[in-house]
Amino acid sequence: MALPNESSLQKLQFYVTTPYTCGYLPQRRAQSLIATPQQLVTPQVYNELIRQGFRRSGNFAYRPHCEHCQACISVRIVLSEFKPNRSQKRAFKQHAPLHAHALPVAFDQTHFELYQHYQAARHAPLEAAQTNDRLDEMEQYRQFLCQSNVDSLMVEFREQDSTLKMVSVVDVVQDGLSAVYTFYDTSDPKASLGTYSILWLIERAKSLGLPYLYLGYWIEASQKMAYKQAFQPQERLIDGI
Repeated sequence: MALPNESSLQKLQFYVTTPYTCGYLPQRRAQSLIATPQQLVTPQVYNELIRQGFRRSGNFAYRPHCEHCQACISVRIVLSEFKPNRSQKRAFKQHAPLHAHALPVAFDQTHFELYQHYQAARHAPLEAAQTNDRLDEMEQYRQFLCQSNVDSLMVEFREQDSTLKMVSVVDVVQDGLSAVYTFYDTSDPKASLGTYSILWLIERAKSLGLPYLYLGYWIEASQKMAYKQAFQPQERLIDGI
């Protein structure tokens, strides 16, 4: 088992989860390597973990650790060399009027409602839920996006009339920004909000003098991940290199 070996990480312990159905390749079983205890995953420690392919979900730092699969590849955009293509330029111009506002990571009912609509549109349709189911979904949302033990923020994007269009959850690390999760209004088929969110983060990271934007994992066989290939050049972490 390949584990981080920097001195700042030596107090951490790592365990492998039991197998579960992969969210991107449903025909496969997945496992994750979890860093514990959570309270020791400080911003400084997470700076080292993310360079070694870890990501954050709520208060958990993890990376894929599947016995028979290495499809998940950690990628980051090299900002000094990035040049938007024609489609990306159109997306940036289209949504440039949106007002971006950075907020502390916290639960907001309006954000949660947008998240619910996004999930219903992008994933399996939501069935009529009972009260307990709705409460469970809210608690999962809180744990996933409204908790963090590293330097994180929520960026909301609104129209001039204050209509909420998109929310991006972002981690700030020593050498870049990390796009944790973005959800948005899917009602307009001509919109390119997902692309715009990445372009906005690229510009934000550049303004902070940071060299990278971490995009999480890219999986060649997953159509959900295909959009990440459009942002070049990028570095891919393969076999720890």
